[in-house]
Amino acid sequence: MTALLFLIPVALFMGLMGLAAFLWSLRSGQFDDPQGAAERILHDEDHPL
Repeated sequence: MTALLFLIPVALFMGLMGLAAFLWSLRSGQFDDPQGAAERILHDEDHPL
């Protein structure tokens, strides 16, 4: 039971850190070009050796 007193705050802290990292990535522009990634798969870039 005493382990839960330690693990619950640690889990909450790690969850908040993950949320903060996700929000930081949104604000820093990591997801600004969704159309470019969708079109990039259509281009054939295989070059023979």
